[in-house]
Amino acid sequence: MTNDVIALTPKMPDLWTVVAGLHAGGPDLGVATTADGAVIQLCGPGGRPLVSIEAPILVHTPGEAERLLGTVAAGAPTAPLWWTEARASTAVPEAERLAGSFAGRLTTVLGGVTWPPEAAHTAVVPLSPDVTALPADADALPAVDVLTGSTAVVLSERPLVAMTAWLSDILSVCTETDRALHIVTPPHARLTLATRTALTGAPNRWVVQDKECGYYDGLSGAVLRWQDGTFAPVCTDAGATAVASSFARDAETDERQLILSFSTRHAPDEQLVLGRALEAAWQTLTGCSPVGWSTAEPINLPWSTRQLTDFARHRAPKPTWLLAIGSPDRPAIATMRVTRTKDGVEEEVTLVTGYGPDEEPPLHVVQPLAETLATRHGLSSMIASLRAARRDLTVPPRLETPPIPIAFTLGPDSVSDIGLGHARRPPLNLRPVQLGPDSRPGLHYPLGNGTDAESWTVLQELTRHLRTP
Repeated sequence: MTNDVIALTPKMPDLWTVVAGLHAGGPDLGVATTADGAVIQLCGPGGRPLVSIEAPILVHTPGEAERLLGTVAAGAPTAPLWWTEARASTAVPEAERLAGSFAGRLTTVLGGVTWPPEAAHTAVVPLSPDVTALPADADALPAVDVLTGSTAVVLSERPLVAMTAWLSDILSVCTETDRALHIVTPPHARLTLATRTALTGAPNRWVVQDKECGYYDGLSGAVLRWQDGTFAPVCTDAGATAVASSFARDAETDERQLILSFSTRHAPDEQLVLGRALEAAWQTLTGCSPVGWSTAEPINLPWSTRQLTDFARHRAPKPTWLLAIGSPDRPAIATMRVTRTKDGVEEEVTLVTGYGPDEEPPLHVVQPLAETLATRHGLSSMIASLRAARRDLTVPPRLETPPIPIAFTLGPDSVSDIGLGHARRPPLNLRPVQLGPDSRPGLHYPLGNGTDAESWTVLQELTRHLRTP
């Protein structure tokens, strides 16, 4: 297991400040680097990593520290700020104090605060004479607590598990080596939407510790057992998957989330700028543009469609996955995947906005937005839905009400592929709205206001009709 300590400073940790922090364990500790020098490790006897220190990140996004860490100590710097993360192994008792001393030394020199605040100090932390630590395996992954042939297990004590750069790297390695990523947390932990998206679907899992059943899947509720080097579902005597009672407990809320999932397709032109469809959707729903983007959390870069386009172009033909975030007063977050295909450049976007009990989701703007996307931004298709869920957009390990669709939209190319006459006449009491000119129309199918689950049946019948010549 690793315990995380984070230094939030108004100034960049320079070389000498980092060196001073690395002396937290005295002269007996070794220093190593990994991840092409992006991670510095304080090592104990035999070279075993005790503390892994990530390269500092400059965070321009307002409210990002509060979003991911909750309440931070008084005196915390406002954005832009430097985020330096130290992960301490629990294999050696002194490691957490080493991480706290490293972070405390940074904030003493540079100003700022640490998280959690009680971890900070500046004392030297010598290792106990009886500490023995085996050297790390050559193929070990940093911050992975258990590695088997099929699964990488990460134990996290954070109250909110974010898709950090190191966690994203572990997920990439797991994908390349055909392993599952299992993140184990206490029952009070939550996930960010980015982490939930990454863990959706087998073989990856969110494993929640539970007093009653031991472990359960925080997204499906399946009771889990460690067997054959992985967490696997437990079956009842009848052969069904057992569901944890903690997962099924009432999680009703008056808060809601509006979800837009849409895809666009563009010709691979040198003048193409990505992210404009997402920006248009964001402005329609919130009245402003995103404030930041990144490939991991914390989301640190100022919003720029030109910069994210350059980044995706540099990675092509590999796909690019990135995140966008809104201002703290209007919770909104999006994931976007950019893929180069034989038909062009495709964007797959999921944008989620949160609303409190006294706030009305702007369902009336969905149709105008659909027309904007269909006529100006190469829309292929879009599903808009509404769900009862937390305004802050975090995911608890509880059964949440599934989203209910409120509209489905086809862009002009999709309508042309299906056939305009066929797409206009579904075998339902449903009249699509034409978007754009007669020569190149899109179609928008209103399905309801997000309160009637029967909308799922209507959507299923509609999609079945559209797929049938």
